[in-house]
Amino acid sequence: MQFSASAPLRGEARIPGDKSISHRALLIAAMARGRSRIAGLSEGADVGSTAAALRAMGVRIERDGDDWTVDGVGAGGLLQPEAALDLGNSGTSARLLMGLVASHPIVATFTGDASLSARPMGRVIRPLSRLGADIAASPGGRLPLLIRGACPAVPLEHRMEVASAQVKSALLLAGLNTPGLTTVIEPVPTRDHSERMLKAFGAEIAVEGERIGLRGEAELKPSELDVPGDPSAAAFPLVAALLVRGSEIRTANIGVNPGRAGLFEVLREMGADLELSNRRETGGEPTADLAARASPLRGVDVPPGLAPAMIDEFPILFVAAAFAQGTTRTRGLGELRVKESDRLAVMAEGLRAIGARVEEAEDGLAIHGSGGEPLAGGATIDPRLDHRIAMAFAVAGLHCRRPVTIADMAPADTSFPGFAAMLESLAR
Repeated sequence: MQFSASAPLRGEARIPGDKSISHRALLIAAMARGRSRIAGLSEGADVGSTAAALRAMGVRIERDGDDWTVDGVGAGGLLQPEAALDLGNSGTSARLLMGLVASHPIVATFTGDASLSARPMGRVIRPLSRLGADIAASPGGRLPLLIRGACPAVPLEHRMEVASAQVKSALLLAGLNTPGLTTVIEPVPTRDHSERMLKAFGAEIAVEGERIGLRGEAELKPSELDVPGDPSAAAFPLVAALLVRGSEIRTANIGVNPGRAGLFEVLREMGADLELSNRRETGGEPTADLAARASPLRGVDVPPGLAPAMIDEFPILFVAAAFAQGTTRTRGLGELRVKESDRLAVMAEGLRAIGARVEEAEDGLAIHGSGGEPLAGGATIDPRLDHRIAMAFAVAGLHCRRPVTIADMAPADTSFPGFAAMLESLAR
């Protein structure tokens, strides 16, 4: 699919429900007893993988108009699946479901596509093994893997070695059916969606500084939730508006959890005309309406400490940097090498192919911007089955002299169904 120099983008971009929150809404609602109702659930393929796995273990999940209902089975109530759980391209599904299964008396095989099967799971496997789960993984701690849950599991205290909301959430989910107190020590704060949602469902959870404590054998109550728009998805049309001259777009009800808002902070430091208004809470999560207007950007040094608050947004930040004045430098991003693709290598290769000057280090990129001028374009980009790579280079193509071809836009459906059509509609 080709993306070429665009007319000004105008109007409102409709953003899918937050993917991270949607995964957690399904998983935690499944551990409640009774029916929960969820509005705004992401309908991307990744969240669909979580729903399919829960259905395979006895949880009833159905659409009801624009909402979804989940008939929870209670902590400890998952059933033995009859077949392997195919999690497609979703690392979040894999890691969080491993935590959930780890404290249930069932045996489950986890599989995924080629991209997911290349991603290491060791940092989840190690602590889950300490609480008693028996996990047999493929070489390198990868999928396919088989997990035998422990019941009763052993409560543990785990100090996070690397900042990861997925590992933290896996341990908290395992703790729901573990007697006693499960404690996670988090020296570097990460997104707190799990803590907020567990509290909303009635879990006994306390956050005191670095320590997060969850009392197990929880009796969760069903709830009604409204999932805000996904800031990681909103980032793509917002950056497109900043780059394409004469553009102005709006997005409504976007999650601005401090653990997710790092990109917006960096873009404003780069000089972006990016306005957050109508701040409020939606389902326990801070939300706001956002508006972006075409702006000259300048390069910045991104503090490594901001990485956890924008780890999924670096591909589109790299695109913004390629059109800025001066150099943007990033460090501390080793985690990007084990995402859906090696995002540092793939982004560096693709940006060079469309005419940007990029220096690649082991844990970051230095990108020398074009000063706002269009790049050459004219390349075909292989996104390596990575939805964020595909969407990032689609946005880049809107400000290039020659069209940019994305070899496969299908991965975008994992998080943003209809993304290409949305961009086209904004340019009319």
